[in-house]
Amino acid sequence: MKTTDELNNVVPSDADQPTSATAIYSERRHVVIYGYTKKELSNIIRHFKSQLPDFVKMTFETANLVTHITLSGTYTGLEMLRYKMNQYQQHLSNLFSEELITQSNKTVSQILGELLAERELTVSCAESCTGGNLAHRITQQAGSSTYFLGSVVSYSNEVKANVLGVERNTIGRHGAVSREVAEEMSAGVARLMKSDCAISTTGIAGPDGGSKFKPVGTVWISVKYCSQIVSECIHFKGDRNEVIESASNHGMVMLIKLLRNSYVAQEDISDD
Repeated sequence: MKTTDELNNVVPSDADQPTSATAIYSERRHVVIYGYTKKELSNIIRHFKSQLPDFVKMTFETANLVTHITLSGTYTGLEMLRYKMNQYQQHLSNLFSEELITQSNKTVSQILGELLAERELTVSCAESCTGGNLAHRITQQAGSSTYFLGSVVSYSNEVKANVLGVERNTIGRHGAVSREVAEEMSAGVARLMKSDCAISTTGIAGPDGGSKFKPVGTVWISVKYCSQIVSECIHFKGDRNEVIESASNHGMVMLIKLLRNSYVAQEDISDD
């Protein structure tokens, strides 16, 4: 992060300050990042905010690991204002380069939908613990019928096996909440729907059903893009609805990164 002196070097001088007859211009910039709780972000954001000049204000909202940061600037010179706002937006984006989703005021499902539409790709979902929420979130976007083919809500092991083609031996050996089952679910729904991409979720949303080794909030998420399949195990915090929303966000972000060729595989994890 830049020092306070470096930031102050881009603040307009006293000679540039407005007079009573000068027009006032306003600009906004957005940065959306994924992966932090509000508590985790507070210190980082507070430090950055303290270094902003008076003509730039910053607000942020975090929900289910998605944070929308808004920079609002008001100044007399439009070109100067735009230059400064772009500079601060880029500096903030660089600070969260690995967590950055977009520099626009858009939702995760909007970003995913735009990527799929631009590349003429299709997606389907196989949902256990998210209960259709992924499909709901994706289809909230206008035009989603061009890239979303369908979803299987496979709460029971019978549906996982009979509809998605998950091997019963896989479920018996590893359990329904496992990497192996999640990956067979994503492969199965892609095969069933004939989609280019797929997202699957299987986990324990709570409030009951957890164990010592697989506590409430444990979710395995698998994402498929053509022949590539990746999977992650995340232990989400919060109540049932928060776990469902967080798992839905995480699955979409995984696919976004896979499509952008910026996905970094999770370190090997054993849930046995």
